[in-house]
Formats: sequence, C-alpha cells, structure tokens
Amino acid sequence: MAGRLIANLEGHGPLAQEERAAVEALVGPMKTLPSDTELVTDGEAAPDCHVLMEGQAFRHKTLPDGRRQIVFFHVPGDILDLQLAGMPVDYSVSTLAMCRVAPIARGRLADLIALRPRLGQAFWRLSLLEAAIQREWMFGMGRRTAYARVAHLLCEVYARMQRADLVQNNRCRFPITQNHLADAAGLSGVHTNRVLQALRANGLIELRSRELIVRDWAGLVAAGEFDAAYLQGAAERVAMARPGGGLAARG
Repeated sequence: MAGRLIANLEGHGPLAQEERAAVEALVGPMKTLPSDTELVTDGEAAPDCHVLMEGQAFRHKTLPDGRRQIVFFHVPGDILDLQLAGMPVDYSVSTLAMCRVAPIARGRLADLIALRPRLGQAFWRLSLLEAAIQREWMFGMGRRTAYARVAHLLCEVYARMQRADLVQNNRCRFPITQNHLADAAGLSGVHTNRVLQALRANGLIELRSRELIVRDWAGLVAAGEFDAAYLQGAAERVAMARPGGGLAARG
C-alpha cells in the first residue's frame, strides 16, 4: 500500500528490504477524498501527516480577504504535511481531484527515524526537494516572464508525474485549472489565459479533458527556462525517458 511513498523515498537510492517493510508498517489505511477538499488547515497541529497515494493536491496560503497563493503542487508519493509532532503547519492543503491519502502518525515517524538513520536521511531528502522547488518558484516569480513562469510550472508538474510513472503517450492527468495556475504564478486569470493560448499556438502543449499533452518537450523546456537538476532524482528520468514516456522533443 505504501508503494508510492517508498518509490519517492528511493528516488535518491534504494532502501533495504527491512526499511521498505518498516515504511509499509508506518502507513495507515487509505481514505478517499473528493475534489476541492481541504485536508490540512493552516495553524493546526494534527497528530498525523498524510501521504498522497492517488490524485493531485496543492498547498496554499490565503489572506483574510480570500486572495490565495498556491505554493506547491503535489503528485502521488508526496507527503502533504511533513512536520514534527506538535508543530502546527503554516499552510493549507486541498485536493485538485478525487484523491486517496494514507495517514502516518507523526510520533511513530519520529521514532522510526530515530531507530533507522538511513530512513531519516531519505525523509530529509524529501524536505530538501520541497525546499528546492520553493526556491525555484520564488526565483521564477521574481525574474521570469509570465510566459516562462507558466511554462516552467507545466514542465515541473510533467517531470514529477513522469518520475511517478504517470506519463503515457506524452500526456498526464492534469486537474490543475487556469485559476490554479494563475494563483501559483502570481498572475491574473486573463493573463494566464493569454499565456496558455500562446503555448498552444506555438505547438508546445494541449490541455483537454483534465489532461496535459506535451507536443514539444524541448520547446516547452526552452520556453520555461527549465533545468530539472533542482528536482534531483527526477532529472535523470527526464533525460532518459523511455520510448512513449513523453519527454522527447518533437522532430
């Protein structure tokens, strides 16, 4: 049941069989959540954190007047709210589509990390990956054009879905709406629509039926000034995508 999480933890090196078994024993029973459900609430200190097994979700912060900034898009295998026991989170997490999530008791996770330092390093690397993604987003917000910002977000989600083996025939599930992209890129809905139209007109992508179809990966990478090195384990997968995996440039 913890296969997605184990695959994510092994993105930087294989775990021993007993380590995989320990992670499997850590994860509680899955539950299904509908779209637009707030699973994690800003300011709460819940006893469990949650692993996203299926579906997609997003992390966000909201001002008192309702204005929202999306700060992370989650894919299967992510821990949505990796935090020390007793510490409140400073963000919310909501589902983008129907999701299946599994709880991990924070206290049990802390005990496991203390007993198995190699697993502790693997969980720590997940936090480092999140931090790298956050830095890349901040850099993009400050220095990239709107066109490059949106293209970069599309590249990142596509590359992370590829790493999770969820890309087939140049396409992946993409429940992220235009409004979500606008809130992630710091743009208006109108401006985001213009950017998406330009990306389509340039033959780089299609968005239809809640799917992202990449028509020209090399072109999209160039448009987004995207270098997958910050995704660490995902970088090799992007460079060595299997035939039909969807990351080849258009001929």
